[in-house]
Amino acid sequence: MLRAVIVDDEPLAIRAMRRLLLAHPEVEVVETADSLATALEAIGRTRPDVVLLDIELGAGDGFEVIARLAPAPRVIFVTAHPQHAVQAFAVEAADYLLKPVRPDRLAEALARVARHRGPAAAPLGPPIELRMPSRTVMADPAEVAALCAEGDFTRVHLAGQGSLLILRTLSHFEALLPAPPFLRVGRSVLLNLGRVRRVEAEGRNLTHVTIEGMEAPLGLGRVAAARLRAALSAR
Repeated sequence: MLRAVIVDDEPLAIRAMRRLLLAHPEVEVVETADSLATALEAIGRTRPDVVLLDIELGAGDGFEVIARLAPAPRVIFVTAHPQHAVQAFAVEAADYLLKPVRPDRLAEALARVARHRGPAAAPLGPPIELRMPSRTVMADPAEVAALCAEGDFTRVHLAGQGSLLILRTLSHFEALLPAPPFLRVGRSVLLNLGRVRRVEAEGRNLTHVTIEGMEAPLGLGRVAAARLRAALSAR
């Protein structure tokens, strides 16, 4: 059973989340809160397994909630504002859901929290540096879903966070990331095999790969798809 606290300054949003959670009997809502102060009190008192946390809370925000709790519980951000996704990843949020919340994305987020309740998995390695002109993100290799070459750049897909375009070659990241679970299946694609969920052929020369943490499937050519299938079979 996952014990959850819902934090949102809009009563309608709290009710909507409660309705969505009715489909998850493994989740018990132990408390709700509508402000920074009430969130800190409720979380400190109930010690939940997960907090479904809005970012904008009137006089405060969700990041303040995390900063003022030690240790902080697992957090799933639930917000209408996509621009905070990178910051959410930096504070190690379990997931980042956009309102209106899709039931399948909520299910995926809850499953991720449930997995983390078990014995801690060995880290894949040190964080990798994703440097952009205006900021630098340190990313946990386990949250890297896929990397795709775009000329001298690499598009790094972070699970549940969208993608970042980095002025580094794919070979640079191939040298940094552990193999396994990372596999370069072709000249332009490096995949985290641990996040591959479905491989579907769409004809002789196109295969769609569903990867946990990416909204849209990734298309692979015939040779890359064959290498991916061989690696998955070996696992």
